[in-house]
Amino acid sequence: MPTSPATTLLLFGATGDLAQRMLLPSLYGLAADGLLPQDLRIFGTARSPLDEAGFRAAAAEALHRHIDAERLSAEAVDAFLRRLHYVALDASEPAQFARLADAVGAHGGLAIFLSTAPSLFRATIEGLRSAGLSEGAVRLALEKPLGSDLASSREINDAVAAAFPEARTFRIDHYLGKETVQNLLALRFGNSLFEPMWNAAGIDHVQITVSETVGLEGRAGYYDGSGALRDMVQNHMLQLLALVAMEPPAQFDAGAVRDEKVKVFRSLRPIDRRSILASTVTGQYGPGAVAGAPVPGYADELGAPSLTETFVALKAHVDNWRWKGVPFYLRTGKRLPERRTEIFIQFKGVPHSIFASRGATVEPNKLVIGLQPEENIRLLMMAKQPGLDRDGIRLREVPLDLGLANAFADTRRRIAYERLLLDLVEGDPTLFVRRDEVEAQWEWIDAIRDGWAANNVVPKGYAAGTWGPSAAIALTERDGVSWHE
Repeated sequence: MPTSPATTLLLFGATGDLAQRMLLPSLYGLAADGLLPQDLRIFGTARSPLDEAGFRAAAAEALHRHIDAERLSAEAVDAFLRRLHYVALDASEPAQFARLADAVGAHGGLAIFLSTAPSLFRATIEGLRSAGLSEGAVRLALEKPLGSDLASSREINDAVAAAFPEARTFRIDHYLGKETVQNLLALRFGNSLFEPMWNAAGIDHVQITVSETVGLEGRAGYYDGSGALRDMVQNHMLQLLALVAMEPPAQFDAGAVRDEKVKVFRSLRPIDRRSILASTVTGQYGPGAVAGAPVPGYADELGAPSLTETFVALKAHVDNWRWKGVPFYLRTGKRLPERRTEIFIQFKGVPHSIFASRGATVEPNKLVIGLQPEENIRLLMMAKQPGLDRDGIRLREVPLDLGLANAFADTRRRIAYERLLLDLVEGDPTLFVRRDEVEAQWEWIDAIRDGWAANNVVPKGYAAGTWGPSAAIALTERDGVSWHE
C-alpha cells in the first residue's frame, strides 16, 4: 500500500463544476492550513483551451465565489495559485497524453483525481497507461458514477485494474468524508454505552433519509438516465446502512473497515420480483411549492414525459445474527419539503412500565444522527416532568444533544472533500470504497430494478414540497412505524 505523500496531484475535469465548487476550494483550505506537502504541484487538465494564467484566474474566481471572505488572504491565495498548472487535453485523443506526461515530468509521487464523464473513463485510463502515468506508486481516485449497473461497473473496474491495482485505486463516496459519518463509528466503537444494545435485541428499526428540495439543477441528461435509486441509494445510502450495521472491525484501517462493510452488503436480503411491491415505493414529483415558491413538475423541467423515479422508499433487511428481523427503512427524493440527511434509530421500549398505573406513557429511546444541513447527534430519553404528581406522573421525551458545531467550536468544520483529497495525497484508502463493495451494492440494486421492470412499476405522482407518494407512508405504517419528520 502506498504511504509516501504525493508530490504531484493531477485533476481531470479541472474546469468542471465539481472542481470549481469543491476540489479547488478544498485544496486551498488544506494549503492555507499547511496540511499539503510543501512541494506538492497541482496540475489541472480538461478540454477547455486555457493557458496556465487563464486556469489560475478561473481558480481564483472559484475561491472567491465558494469560500468565505474571512478565510481568504491575498498571501495564501497567491501561494496556492502558484502551485497550479494546466494542460489542455482531449481524453478521447490518446496521442495527447504524451504531452501531459511531459508537462507533469518525473512523478515519483503522483496522485490522479478522475472527475470526467464515465464514457471517458476507459479512454483516460488507457491514455494514462500508454504515457507511463500509471507506473510505480501512482494512485488513482475515481469520482462516481462508477457504472449504471453491475455489468457496466465491472467493465469500468476491469479497465481500471488493467492499469492500477486495487491498493492504488481510490473510489470516492464523498459521504464517507463527512465528519458525522466518521463520528458514527466513534459513537459505536468508542463508547461502551451503545454497543451492547446495537442489535436486534435492543433496536426496533432504523430509518435513513436523504431528502433534497432541489429539482434537476442542470443535471437533466445524467439524472433522467439514472434516477433516485442509482443516484443516491446505490452509493451514499447503502454506505450509511453499512456503517450502522457493520460488525466491529479489529482495528480502524482500510482492510478491516471495508471487510466488515462488504459482509453487510452480502447479508442484505434481495428485494426480488416477488417482494418488490411490498418492499419498495417509487415516485416522481409534479408541480407544487417548495419553501413557499411554486416549482414545476419533473416532466416540465425535463421538457418531456419520463418514467424516471425522483423518489424511492425501501424496506430492507440485513439477514445476519445481529440484525435478524430489524427493518431498515430508506427514503430519498427530490423536491421534498426540506434538505436533510439523517440516520434515525429507534430502540425497543422497556419491557414493563412501572409508571403506567400512574398515567404515564413511556416512549422508546431514539437516536438521531444528523449529517446535513447541520451535523449533530441527539439522543431522546424519557424524563419526569416537574410537579407534585397529584394528577399522576407525567413523563416527557427530552433530548440530549451533541451539537458538533458547539462541542468543537474551537475547531474549523471541514467539508468532506478536504479529508478525502488529503487522504488521497497521503495514500490512506480507509474512507474510500473497494471494488467488492461497489459490485455487491450494484448486485442488490440490479435486483430491485429487475423487479420493477418485471412488475411494470411506474412512479407514483407526488406534489413538489411533500414527503413523496402516500404509498411511502403505508410502507412503514403497515409495521406500526412512522417516518421521522
